[in-house]
Amino acid sequence: MNLPNKLTVLRIILVPFFIIFALVDFPGSRILALLVFIAASVTDALDGHIARSRNLVTNFGKFLDPLADKVLVISALVCFVELGLCSAVPVIIIIAREFMVSGLRLVTANEGVVVPANIWGKLKTAFTMASIVIILLAAAIKGVDISDHGAFLAITEQLLIWISAALTVVSGWTYLDAYKEYINTDM
Repeated sequence: MNLPNKLTVLRIILVPFFIIFALVDFPGSRILALLVFIAASVTDALDGHIARSRNLVTNFGKFLDPLADKVLVISALVCFVELGLCSAVPVIIIIAREFMVSGLRLVTANEGVVVPANIWGKLKTAFTMASIVIILLAAAIKGVDISDHGAFLAITEQLLIWISAALTVVSGWTYLDAYKEYINTDM
């Protein structure tokens, strides 16, 4: 297994640790959740860069990298819902888009077409990961009592998540529009 693929696997391995640190209250748990999420996010940036620059792109990496991103981001967002940091509605929108794009990729793969990440997908992922880091940072600064972190932070958190959901919708639409000919609407 090459280095980019090892980094992708590491990202998946870090997810349960992130979940534990995010959901279990003990001194320093929110800081640990933040640090683990940042470490996992860095592996996302590194694995793709290393794979492309060293010509180490593999089918395993093409399969697992986007899956690892989805597992990491969705885990964080579901934890936020559990902790009362965001509404379930934007999280459902984000998850639905992930299923839709994954399904589209399966359909096009059956036709021998690979659907690469486009600029909207990359922007959506980067903005969502940055938003998660900001929300985790706010939780870590406030301490273990993250339910009482002020109206400004609460509004900011909601705004960040809803912007992520909006970017998710735009991104999903661009994929559907670009590959609509592969979706058979004839019955």
